[in-house]
Amino acid sequence: MLAPLWTEAHAPEIDGLPQSGVRESLWRAVDEPLNLIVHGPKGSGKTAAVRALARETHADPDNDFVEINVDDFFGMTKKELSEDPRFSSFITAKRRRNSSKADLINHVLKESASYAPVSGEYKTILLDNAESIREDFQQALRRVMEQYYEATQFVIATRQPSVLIPPIRSRCFPVPVREPTHDETVAVLRSVVEAAAADYGEEGLEYVAGYADGDLRKALLGAQTTAEAEDAVTMEAAYEALGDVGTDDRIEEMLDDAESGDFTDARKTLDDLLVDEGYSGEEVMADLLRVARSRYEADRLARLHRLAGEIDVDLKEGTNDRLHVSHLLSKLAE
Repeated sequence: MLAPLWTEAHAPEIDGLPQSGVRESLWRAVDEPLNLIVHGPKGSGKTAAVRALARETHADPDNDFVEINVDDFFGMTKKELSEDPRFSSFITAKRRRNSSKADLINHVLKESASYAPVSGEYKTILLDNAESIREDFQQALRRVMEQYYEATQFVIATRQPSVLIPPIRSRCFPVPVREPTHDETVAVLRSVVEAAAADYGEEGLEYVAGYADGDLRKALLGAQTTAEAEDAVTMEAAYEALGDVGTDDRIEEMLDDAESGDFTDARKTLDDLLVDEGYSGEEVMADLLRVARSRYEADRLARLHRLAGEIDVDLKEGTNDRLHVSHLLSKLAE
């Protein structure tokens, strides 16, 4: 899928979000800037909602909206942190040499919050996928929130608000985002498919919504995959494009295990796919990258594609598929 992702090209404004409660909470935050905890299940539209809020509240969202994916952020090396264009201006070579990774992360949080907004009275920092943020960094975040509350709005998006320490929860207004209903998913699909000028049938939208099972991002990417592969989003086309995506759940499980460090379990799933199911290493890699598009944000996805390119060269040389795909999984475990 080389075209721009529909999730980005047709991102909703606040009034285009499917849940009335979320719309009301965000309009309140437009009128009265608040720190927010946006919480709900995967694929429910949390990140899209925060981006809609940023576009509404900032005249220059490219500069006054800072988006940090916590999974990626805390997985960066000191070198990657210091070279990231969002942070490089306030990380000197001396600071990188003399700081631990934890100190550097705390410095980035503080500096990101301290600089003046380019336009307007405040800027917004989104901490996405915050369920993985360590408690010591949460304490540092709490101090930053206390110090820079006048110039910075913090929005924390997470599937598990209970992991946040009470001092942070008490400083934020909660915005619950539930799993979208089937009808809400169909309505979003219809709006985006029409905006993309793609042919469709109502049964096709129903099929894609059922395939996504409450995950809006998966639904939109499934519709885009169908439109690009079959030139229309009809039930027959969606069945052809998505009906053979039977490995998705196992790929998701394999990635979950690899990311959490359960490398033995991840490799067992890989063995099942390669040996029992008869997939080639290249087929597993193709499915892995397709699943990753609905799982990861842009920065992490770009790094995964770079690593996959290296693995693909090895696979094309005809050596051990298990060895090379296992190497990629081990990198995810790191």
